[in-house]
Amino acid sequence: MDPPLIEVMHLHKTYDVGDVPVRALRGVSFRIHEGAFVAVMGASGSGKTTLMNILGCLDRPSAGSYRLCGSEVSGLGRNQLAEVRNQLLGFVFQSYNLLPRTSALENVALPLHYAGLSGRAAFEAAAYALEKVGLADRLRHQPSQLSGGQQQRVAIARALVTRPRLILADEPTGNLDSATSLEIMALFQELGATGITLVCVTHEREIAAFASRLMRMRDGMIVEDRPQTPASPLAPRPEGREEVAS
Repeated sequence: MDPPLIEVMHLHKTYDVGDVPVRALRGVSFRIHEGAFVAVMGASGSGKTTLMNILGCLDRPSAGSYRLCGSEVSGLGRNQLAEVRNQLLGFVFQSYNLLPRTSALENVALPLHYAGLSGRAAFEAAAYALEKVGLADRLRHQPSQLSGGQQQRVAIARALVTRPRLILADEPTGNLDSATSLEIMALFQELGATGITLVCVTHEREIAAFASRLMRMRDGMIVEDRPQTPASPLAPRPEGREEVAS
């Protein structure tokens, strides 16, 4: 078997809240191989957001090891972590994080500009990414002219445009209705089929069901880690959303 894309060993994270240390992660260990689609579930305070921030090189652990693409990144400095993010990672957030007065095309091209690519090449790559998410006819639209689902597709295209090895999605359907959520999860499954690795944080069982692996967190620890048969977005789903109790 190929070496894992992600290898986390005995990961700890402690925050100081006033004079009180808060242990957000307590010895987390796991591996994720290329092309996996993993859902991380947990109630508020379970540690899933802290774990996502460390996997995304937005934060560093207090102790333990995090190897990404075979390289230890847990001890890297701020500039080195930024370089890892730019080269290997894509992010999708609940709130889309799009520039409001900027077209879909320009929003998607933005990471390429940061990476030093500009002009026609950047916009051609952005247009291709938008086409992959079904928005070839919305290139010039601003976020206010797009539905919530379309805005999230723009955000996914922006995550894809740098051709990342890993996409991290933090509650990507939290602001969407049930039907649009299914469309987004279908898109994630399509991306996973192309070999992109996806890690999706969610508190909704219905959303986690579309992943091929489920990791459940509680009190800073992984209490369940198992493969599962992914749900099909085309299959009838129960009305409403079942959430993890906080």
